[in-house]
Amino acid sequence: MAGYKYLLVNEKLLPPVYSRVVTAKALLASGEASSATKAASMAGISRSAYYKYKDGVFEYDPQNGGEVLTLFLRLKDAKGVLSAVTAELFRLNANVLSINQSVPKNGVADVSLAVYTAEMTADAQTLVDCLGSLSGVSAVNIS
Repeated sequence: MAGYKYLLVNEKLLPPVYSRVVTAKALLASGEASSATKAASMAGISRSAYYKYKDGVFEYDPQNGGEVLTLFLRLKDAKGVLSAVTAELFRLNANVLSINQSVPKNGVADVSLAVYTAEMTADAQTLVDCLGSLSGVSAVNIS
């Protein structure tokens, strides 16, 4: 949809069909509806209305308005190391969006974490320092 201009509009100002399209998309994504036809019916709109608007109507996600950091860590393959990392992120009020860990080789595993930082109580450098000081963490980098 390159070249399009997007607006953020209060849902109450729009015809109900737009909110219902968002509802139908959520029903499909969650698996509550097995098809677009079923999702449209459950949301109270026609299938044609769903298809007309599905690619142009999206629910605003406030997490997309904040900063998302990708952290790359090298962790010792030992009980509790990753748990200590996530506990430290919780302590700093960061929200972990995703975790991807490689299979450990030679006693270490590479881990990447996507972290939402809008409510975090520390800056990025403090975050790196705090995580790097944990037992079992041998490297921390931010992308």
